[in-house]
Amino acid sequence: MTSEMGFECLLVSHDPAVFGTMDRILQDFSIRTNVCPNPSSAANLVAEGGTDLIVIDLESEHSSDLMHQLYESPMWQKPTILGVSRVDCAVPGVHVMLRKPVTRESGVKSLKVAYSRMLRDYRKHTRFALMTPVLATDENHRTVSVTVTNIGEGGVGLTTKEKLAMGSIVAFRVPLPGLGSPIHIQDRVLWTREYGSVGCEFVGISFGDLQILHAWLESRYRFRKPLIPV
Repeated sequence: MTSEMGFECLLVSHDPAVFGTMDRILQDFSIRTNVCPNPSSAANLVAEGGTDLIVIDLESEHSSDLMHQLYESPMWQKPTILGVSRVDCAVPGVHVMLRKPVTRESGVKSLKVAYSRMLRDYRKHTRFALMTPVLATDENHRTVSVTVTNIGEGGVGLTTKEKLAMGSIVAFRVPLPGLGSPIHIQDRVLWTREYGSVGCEFVGISFGDLQILHAWLESRYRFRKPLIPV
């Protein structure tokens, strides 16, 4: 996603009919489009990061090679892939299929599905910086000093001088900027780094605190709104 919070798309096609129709539709969704007619060079652009959506003509030469590279890619957050083909069949790694000939109606319908998926992925992976020191309690009732560096819908990032084992549970109360009362969360340690960074997922949070967190996160999402209803 760009600094303006607009999604970025890589359009991989040398078919004028596909390009002409999809480019206009992508503009209506306020999605910035980068055109790459050659699938063999598209993988390098994706590897640079920042691509949220790939619209790929599956009938282009070397498109299967690109799909294989994307499918095998070690990227932890992969882009949504919209495949365009005359054949309506499942393709490994393709999330949404669009039949040729591409019309505005069919393109908008498919892109709405892809857009919803991108929003879900964005909300799932986006974290907001906090840098808030708190006192946490582990499973052995040991008090641990940590700093909550970021928070999102699925978990938090921490830094600490203490040793936290992967799989261990820590609980603490963390204030959210702009809110009066802190929320109480329990987290499982997913990974640790030698320099003190820790990644955690939520395993316990009350329904009320979860609603507060979701409302707080929603107030910070800034999407460039599509020009058409989605």
